[in-house]
Amino acid sequence: MIRVRTPGLLTLGVLASGRGSNFEALADAVAQGKLHAKIALVISDKDNAPVLEKASAANIPSKLIMPGNFAKITDYENEIVQTLRSVNVDVVALAGYMRLIGKSFIESFPCGIVNIHPALLPSFRGLHAPRQAIEAGVRISGCTVHIVDEGMDTGPIIMQAAVPISQNDDENSLAERILVEEHLVYWQALQLYAEGRIYIDKKNRVVIAEA
Repeated sequence: MIRVRTPGLLTLGVLASGRGSNFEALADAVAQGKLHAKIALVISDKDNAPVLEKASAANIPSKLIMPGNFAKITDYENEIVQTLRSVNVDVVALAGYMRLIGKSFIESFPCGIVNIHPALLPSFRGLHAPRQAIEAGVRISGCTVHIVDEGMDTGPIIMQAAVPISQNDDENSLAERILVEEHLVYWQALQLYAEGRIYIDKKNRVVIAEA
């Protein structure tokens, strides 16, 4: 097995495209001493993303990097990588970042880009996962924290949390209840990085070492 990271304080970079509620949950966990990390930088690809205001309110540096300002998507991602490296980020947390990550970006942070998805992967990948779950008639949904690879929501799974689906649920009500669990499980998964407890086995699965 390969150890993903040795124990020690995380230097986190957060990428977000929207309201930033998962960023807030991570920042709160850091402030409360639950997550042994420093959030060095928040980057957004949307100039009107509320996450930028939330980062400012939390006195956490933020930067707007918009893909439309670059000739190629690889140039855009190279700018993000260089910006993250300039503040010594070692783990990148995607918090509602609505873009697929390219190969060179992934290779810049081996096993060090983490995402949270509002479904129990490998079921219901991609957009509108709560809607997919309701339309499929499943009884339990939830969320998954996983390491990012080149596929869409296909990387090794770190942690999951289950959320029962009510017969009265619609996409929005289910998504909101899943979000409550996201706010708990995301920082818990990142704390495993800080504790050096995440390994990858020969089948590309996450193995979590005992504390």
